[in-house]
Amino acid sequence: MSVPLRIDPSDPTPPYEQLRRQIAGAIASGGLVAGTRLPTVRQLASDLGVAAGTVMRTYAELEGAGMVEARRGGGTLVAAAATARPEPQQNRLRASAEAFVRQARSEGVPDADIIDVIHAVLRSV
Repeated sequence: MSVPLRIDPSDPTPPYEQLRRQIAGAIASGGLVAGTRLPTVRQLASDLGVAAGTVMRTYAELEGAGMVEARRGGGTLVAAAATARPEPQQNRLRASAEAFVRQARSEGVPDADIIDVIHAVLRSV
């Protein structure tokens, strides 16, 4: 895998989510293409200095979202469906979400509070 991954200890976001966000972003941007094998759980945990459970949770979340496939004895691969070109509506939605998150972060709002606000809005609409 040629995409550099890192965990920022000063970021209040949990390490598994930092890692999930980086890998998902690399898949969405085309930095990781279908069939790319991700590092083993042990290898990535060792490289990043995190617990294996952190990487396992990241991979499980990505698999649940259909972005990667775990193959018994074959490792974890970027799923073909994950690299399909997003629909225009998804692009607009992503742009709106990114603008919201950037604005909130620029105002010093912690990621957990941003997520809480989004969940509250989803429940109320």
